[in-house]
Amino acid sequence: MNRRTRIKVCGLTREADIDAAVAAGVDALGFVLYEKSPRHVSIHRAAELASRLPPFVTPVLLFVNETSHRIHEACTAIPGATLQLHGDETPAQCLAASQGGKFPYVRVAHIPPGQAAQQFDLVKYALDYSGALAILLDAQVDGYGGSGQTFNWSLLPPNVNAHLVLSGGLSAANVGDGILRLRPRCLSLAVDVSSGVECTGPGNKGLKDPEKIHQFVAAVRAADQA
Repeated sequence: MNRRTRIKVCGLTREADIDAAVAAGVDALGFVLYEKSPRHVSIHRAAELASRLPPFVTPVLLFVNETSHRIHEACTAIPGATLQLHGDETPAQCLAASQGGKFPYVRVAHIPPGQAAQQFDLVKYALDYSGALAILLDAQVDGYGGSGQTFNWSLLPPNVNAHLVLSGGLSAANVGDGILRLRPRCLSLAVDVSSGVECTGPGNKGLKDPEKIHQFVAAVRAADQA
């Protein structure tokens, strides 16, 4: 069992936040290419930001029900990126979006709130999307994520034959608990944070707080030692 939890910070929009996340030691940075998101950036802007990344820090491009043509355009502009397919994409549509497996992708599973999480068949979902690098677990909300809401981690299956990424409402205060609950249930675990490391106050979606990023990374590493 891999005890090193990989870390992704999502929804980056500024150079300073890229630099802060890299300095904190994250593994991947996410750029939202979904136009309805308050953290949306254009392909051109995502390419500018991704150009600051050093070797072995992965850019991740988030799409929602996007056309294969635009996904290919983004992957051409940002070489080495991983796709995050966050909408209603079927396994066949994921394969098409990845150009037949040319571009690696993560598939999002929208987990219902409350006790309904127990009814979500994550084992079958992971099998259906076996072509994905990992299954990202996010809370089911109106729209497509980014709400900062958690779901009941304890109700997920005890054994999932897949790499999982925990997302949805994570912060330095709760990420350790999430890691300890989910790490024994999967092949490996990563975490994905956005709102939990943002500046406080209205209008700050997409603006990250360097101190919160460092606190989040520290909390993950503490859980890895537990």
